[in-house]
This record gives sequence, structure tokens and C-alpha cells, in this order.
Amino acid sequence: MTARLSQIPAAFVSPNFSRDRAQLAPVKLIVIGAGRWGTHLVRNFLTLPQAELLAVVDPNLEQLQSLSDRLGQHHRLDDRPLLTDWTEALALPEVEAVVVATPAISHFSIIKAALQQGCHVLAEKPLTLDPRESRQLCELAIQQQRQLVVDHTYLFHPAVQQGQIRIQAGDLGNLRYGYASRTHLGPVRQDVDALWDLVVHDIAIFNAWTRESPIAVQAQGMSWLQPGISDLVWVNLSYPSGFRAMIHLCWGNPDKQRRLCAVGDRGTLVFDELNPESPLTFLPGSFASANSSEGMPFSPIAHPSQPIAIESLEPLQQVCRHFLDCVQHNTPSAISPGELGAELVEILTALTASLKQGGQEINLVPQP
Repeated sequence: MTARLSQIPAAFVSPNFSRDRAQLAPVKLIVIGAGRWGTHLVRNFLTLPQAELLAVVDPNLEQLQSLSDRLGQHHRLDDRPLLTDWTEALALPEVEAVVVATPAISHFSIIKAALQQGCHVLAEKPLTLDPRESRQLCELAIQQQRQLVVDHTYLFHPAVQQGQIRIQAGDLGNLRYGYASRTHLGPVRQDVDALWDLVVHDIAIFNAWTRESPIAVQAQGMSWLQPGISDLVWVNLSYPSGFRAMIHLCWGNPDKQRRLCAVGDRGTLVFDELNPESPLTFLPGSFASANSSEGMPFSPIAHPSQPIAIESLEPLQQVCRHFLDCVQHNTPSAISPGELGAELVEILTALTASLKQGGQEINLVPQP
């Protein structure tokens, strides 16, 4: 692997920007991709005063024609162009930023063209399917002095951010291991396997919570529906501190789970996305010394679970706000920059290599 986030170049700051938001003009942008996620992005940018949506692009004319219906009556597109050719949209005058919500295989060419034209870019995860291409885009963004932000939505989830605060404050004590499960009955992808479709969320969270990146990874999978495309994947991550994480991924399991836990010597932190009343909970617990002569050398000490209050915010809206702020001030993202996206693509690539080798552990050694 190449440079870590601690080695990100110094921020490129426009010398003339004002920190007073009231004096900043709305960012003029286009959204490329009008599928499920693209629709959510369009909805958010239509509601944010910091954004001026110039056009929406999708090669599927039917998708475009139904976009207004999918957005609802309170999010009409009015007279904004609906285009089928992204190069035509990129040629529109005054375009400052491009939002890419297309299949990952198309990301490199679109993002490269946008950066070369001097546009800032918000890209859906994964940044690309090739770590070399991801690094090229990061380098291009630096050369162009433009911001490249990746939509790792969970990093903007209030529960994930609050969990990181609690862990760094030492509430869990010394971290020991983590585990996560991301399962559902579909949607089944044809362009990527369950690994590339699902695991990036949990890796991003574990990396944020531990403030580390894995040094070794291992993956095993099973394919039932489509030959060569894994429906089930088991992932193991090893971190420099000794922390280990195990992740269960499957898009062929009706037992829907979106659950991630970190375990320390003082308790466990549980992020359960499917628990709307209490998505983040701390379960305190430890051991006290006991009389080994009585056959119980470890005496458990448990306390009632502690639901953790979080703000009621839509994570994707926070992604959009954050991107607009990065553009208006021309400052790199402190949460999900292109470099983080490239690092996650490298981890995914290593996991794919392990998967193809039947579960062989792959070492990830940062280069100086």
C-alpha cells in the first residue's frame, strides 16, 4: 500500500475565500447517475441553499423521466436539464462541481475528465475498482488544486461519529476485537460481489473507530447464484495494535442485519442500524480478581446497558453539506478525502486476492 492518511499533502486553500457562509455563492453542480442513490443525492442538493443544481445525467432516459416522480412533489426539478450524455453536462458553462453516482467501473473516466476540467468531485464509493486508478485521481486532484471527496456515508452517521468519540475517550478501555454482520435478501449485484458491495462500510467504521488501517486481511466466500460472484463472504482484518475484526457479509440471507460491535476490556459498543430507538449502545462489563481457590479466578462485573443519545440527522445530507463546504473553501475533507477512498480500494483489492486464493492471508505493508 502507498501513503497513509497521515501523509496527505498540505491543504490547498484558495487565498480569496471568506469564512462567512452568507457571502459564499452557491456551488453550481451536476449529478451524474439517476439511480436509487443518485435520486437521494439529487433530493439533498435540491434542498441545500449552498447548492445550485444545473443538470442531472443518466444514460437511461426512462430513469430520467421518472426522476421527478421518485423525488416527490416537494422536490421538483423544474426546468433543469435532464441529459443522457455526461460529457454534454460537463460542458455546461459555470459547472464547478460534479457528483458521480454511476457504477464503479465508470468512475475513473468520469472523475478524471471532471478534475481535468477544473471541477471538484464527490464520488460514490468505491472510488474506483483499481487502486492504481484511485491513486491517479488523488494525484490529479492535487495537481488541479481541486477537492476529491468520497461518499462513505457511514462516516457521517451521528452514531458512528459518537462511537468514535466514546472509544477515543477510553470508555471501552483497551480495544480487543470487533465483529460485524451485514446481511439481507438482496439486492443482488451483477457487476461486483458481496465483498465489494458491502464490506467497505464496516471497514471504514472500524478504521475510524481504531484510527488505524489493517496490516493484514483474509477473506473466504461462497457463490450460489452467479458463478464467480460471491454471495457470502467472511472477512478478517488485523490491525497494528493487535485489534482484530471479523465481518459477515451476505445478500442471500433473509435475516437482515446491520450491526457492528467493538469490544474492549471495559465493555462493548454496539452500533445497530436497525434499532431506530437506540442505534448506539454501550454494554459495560469487565472482570474483577477473585479467589482462585474457589475455582473462579475471574469474577464478571456487569452493569445495565447504556443507550447513547445521538442527533437525528440524515447521514447523506451531512455528506452533501460537507462536500459543499470543501468546495466553497477549497479545503480537503477531514472525514472522507480521496486518499481514504484509495486506501479502502487497496484493502478491497487485497481481500479479493485472498478470496481468489481460498482464504490466504494478505499482508498490507505501507510504503515509505
